[in-house]
Amino acid sequence: MVFTLAFTGLVTAFMMTLLTPLVPSLPAILNVSAEDSQWAVTVTLLAAAVATPIAGRLGDLYGKRRMVLILLVLVLAGSVVAFFADGLLPLIVGRALQGAGIGVIPLGISILRDVLHRDRLGGAVALVSATLGVGGAVGLPVAAAISQYLDWHFLFVLSGLLAAVGFVLVLVFIPVSTLRASGTFDVLGAIGLGVALVGILLGISKGNSWGWDSPLTLGCLGGGLLVLLAWGVFERRISSPLIDLRVAARRTVLLTNLASVTVGFAFFASTVVLPQLLEAPPETGVGLGQPMLVASLCLMPSGLVMWAMSPLATRLTRARGARTSLVLGIAVIAVAYLIAVFLMTEIWHMVLIATAVGAGVGFAYAAMPTLIMAAVPATETAASNSLNSVMRTLGSTLASAVLGVVLASHLIGSGETATPSSDGFQLAFIISGAAAVAGVLIAVFIPRHHRAYTKASLPDADDTRAADLSKAGDR
Repeated sequence: MVFTLAFTGLVTAFMMTLLTPLVPSLPAILNVSAEDSQWAVTVTLLAAAVATPIAGRLGDLYGKRRMVLILLVLVLAGSVVAFFADGLLPLIVGRALQGAGIGVIPLGISILRDVLHRDRLGGAVALVSATLGVGGAVGLPVAAAISQYLDWHFLFVLSGLLAAVGFVLVLVFIPVSTLRASGTFDVLGAIGLGVALVGILLGISKGNSWGWDSPLTLGCLGGGLLVLLAWGVFERRISSPLIDLRVAARRTVLLTNLASVTVGFAFFASTVVLPQLLEAPPETGVGLGQPMLVASLCLMPSGLVMWAMSPLATRLTRARGARTSLVLGIAVIAVAYLIAVFLMTEIWHMVLIATAVGAGVGFAYAAMPTLIMAAVPATETAASNSLNSVMRTLGSTLASAVLGVVLASHLIGSGETATPSSDGFQLAFIISGAAAVAGVLIAVFIPRHHRAYTKASLPDADDTRAADLSKAGDR
């Protein structure tokens, strides 16, 4: 069961970076402008952000296994549509369907809570949580190799086969969900949250190309925030909300989600900045002049070490608590970017930085689901983990927008040889490190122990002892 859920997590995470190596070539391939071609990437992010919390709530209500199977079918359908795509519109549709599949990861973590013994749960959660980063980092060189040596449509043959294998594994090895939440699905809440997230994320992700002071950008951001506020008021007044904001406002959940934004920012920064530095032409005196495939291989250790950190993070969490693991992980990321400011002139520098960031993310990703599940009811595990995943996505979107502005405003050279300057890369590393430092400051305020909550999805040792003492007193 652990292998199956880890595999499906890797498959769906791979969808997020599937087209990354093709981004520079998409305008020529699809015969569209560079700005229009970006929609094939942006739509995947938007679909993931919108579908993840909806899939989480549906999983709590109607069965997590069932929703995992549905999401894998969507990934398979998206692969088929994209395989036959010769234009931008069908490719966007296919990529949107693939992006919806990222909700498999928080659902998988929630399934583990239902089917595993407590003693094995921590390591399994850490492993599956890490797949969010591992799938992208390890899949990147695979996608680069296919893009470089085969027709780009074969990317979707691979993604479709992986989704089909994952579907069969889940069907065979994952038991039917028996723990269900009461209530009904909040359709209006789902629509409201979807509109709000699309508006906010679209404004952030397209602000660089549209202009941050353009009516379109301001309209998306302002409209998204207004809808989000109205959605929050609505959710607090209904009996069966999409996301229980009273649970989300608990100190442990709230601070963990805020820290998740900084982790998402810092991790995505490495996938934005390091490839540009590796692939930039050396004639400018900044770039390392590596081909796409080599640059992808340089980032692969980040994913591998992220996975390797899972058992270490589990041991640390058992010994010192999940908060300690989260603080340590984000601190490692901050140190990695501090080193990057001074070491950015050799290929091994990039490998070192990517590996250090991956190690830190491995500790952080392992800790966040554990913190969330210790503070939410068992019937809201999937919805709460899905919200945490959305917060990571928000951080990634912010990183893409902020660092895009920074690098674009520090160009040297001209024409096709224009590349960010050394100062631009250093500033990007400083901003990424500052985001990690902010994450550490947030994480240290997460309560080390919380009030005994005997219906927690994953009660900690202190809560379990409190419940046992309460029962003994009753007897």
